[in-house]
Amino acid sequence: MAEYQNIRTGRHCTFVLHAHLVFVTKYRHKVFEDAHLTRMEEIMRAVCEDVECELVECNGENNHVHPLVNFPPKVALSKLVNSLKGVSSRRLRQEYPELVRHYWQAQRLWSGSYFAGAVGGAPLSIVRQYTEQQNRPL
Repeated sequence: MAEYQNIRTGRHCTFVLHAHLVFVTKYRHKVFEDAHLTRMEEIMRAVCEDVECELVECNGENNHVHPLVNFPPKVALSKLVNSLKGVSSRRLRQEYPELVRHYWQAQRLWSGSYFAGAVGGAPLSIVRQYTEQQNRPL
C-alpha cells in the first residue's frame, strides 16, 4: 500500500492518524487578523501537546481556521475538538478584548459545529481494491 512517514507507535498498536478540522466563528463574523491566527496556532499547539497529539499545520482566514492534527487512537476526536475550541476561545477572548465585543452575549468564539475529515494514506478506491484482492480461505 502507501509508504507512510512518521509512523507512531503505542504500547499495542502502530498508527498514522491525521484529521483535517475546520472551525468556524459564531455567526461567521469576520474577526481574525494575522496576530489572532498566529496566537491561535500557539494555543492549539500547546493543547495538542497536552493530550499527546501533534498540530501539523494550522492556517485560516478571517472567519475560520483549518488545523491539521496527528493524533493517537486513544484520543477521541470529539474530545480533542472540544479541547481545541474551548481553550482557544477562552484564551483568545482573554488576550484580545476586541474579540469580546462581537460575542458579548454568546460568550463563545466558535460555532457549535465543526468539520473533521480523515486525511493521509491511500485513496478509498485503492483500499477497496486491496481488500477485494485478499486471498479468502474457501
